[in-house]
Parts: sequence; structure tokens; C-alpha cells
Amino acid sequence: EQALTRQDSLTGDWYDTSAHFLWIGDRTRFENSAHVEFLRGIGNPIGMKCGPSLEPDALLRLLDTLNPARVPGRMTLITRYGHDKIEKGLPALVRAVKREGHPVVWSCDPMHGNVVKAANGYKTRPFERILAEVRGFFAVHRAEGTYAGGIHAEMTGQNVTECTGGAIDISELDLADRYHTHCDPRLNAGQSLELAFLLAEMVNEEQKLRRPEAA
Repeated sequence: EQALTRQDSLTGDWYDTSAHFLWIGDRTRFENSAHVEFLRGIGNPIGMKCGPSLEPDALLRLLDTLNPARVPGRMTLITRYGHDKIEKGLPALVRAVKREGHPVVWSCDPMHGNVVKAANGYKTRPFERILAEVRGFFAVHRAEGTYAGGIHAEMTGQNVTECTGGAIDISELDLADRYHTHCDPRLNAGQSLELAFLLAEMVNEEQKLRRPEAA
């Protein structure tokens, strides 16, 4: 990435030109890591994955390092807990960030914490677990008075069979039919549309619930 980093001739700020938005993974976001050191020196908007092992104090220290000037829009926190851990683990982080006044965008990655190995050996992600984590993400922010700001999903427009479940009800036996990924299992076209419509319903419900607060 350093080879693709350039200095703005007008501001003197440094930017990584390989992408407009870069993020630090859950396994590389420890203090003084090479990834943290690199991203703190560039002006791009950046993200950081937040999983079950991240404690509130460590998160606050990382935010102070990565966004010391507290520039709005600079930091996106991407949660990736798993469907059965998000409502237990996320509130403490949200409260700490809110208490300290850090301006962050909260986003949800419901994919990486919900990987399972099927009985036939294929790595997959159950649609129902993905949806459950998204619902938990919205529930936490509703309870804490903060805002769900985004969703990170891995998907394809192809009719693959890599994630189980959904309205089309892909079973573990179906995985072998069109398992094309070279890395992680993706939502297919039908599952992606289903998730999008369900997300729209969640957003509409959030707006209805928050409307009295605005009034």
C-alpha cells in the first residue's frame, strides 16, 4: 500500500490511492500493529472491524490513535460478532464511544461471524444467522439511542449455492451444485434481494419508532 500512497500537493496530506475506503481487520487491529500505524497516517476515510475480543478501553485508544482530531466521517466501526453474540457484546462498545463523543459511523458485517462448516465439508453461512445478526445490530442501536449506519455483505448476482437458507431454502446438500467461490461463501442474487427488502422493512420500522423522538 505504501507504493500507492501519494501526497496532496495543496494540503500536504497523504492518501492511499489504491481505494477510497480502507479498513483494518479484526485480527490486525491491535495497538501498534503495522496496519494501524499505516492507516493513522493517511487522510482516507477508514474502517475498523470490531469483534468479540475488542474491549471498550482498547477501542477508545485505537480511536484516539486513528482519529485524534475526531473528524466526522473519518471512522467507520464495522461490527462482526456472530448472530448469538452481538446483543451481548456490542452495547458496551456503543456506550463507550457515545460517552467519549467520538464521531463514528456504525456498520454491521453479518457475514464473517456466521461461518459454519457443513456436514459435507463446505464452508457456508446460514442466511437466517446473517439476518439475525443484522436484527441484533438494529436492536442494540435502538436501545442505546445511536444509529445503525450501514451493512457490509458479500454477495454476487450469480445463482450460486454457497449460503444456506433464505426463501429459496438452499440446503447443505445443495451446496455442491454451484459452489463457485474461491474464498468465502456469498449470498446469491435471490438471497441478496431478500436481505435488501428485509433491511428496507427494518429501516422503515426504525423511522417509525424514532419519529416521536424527533417530534
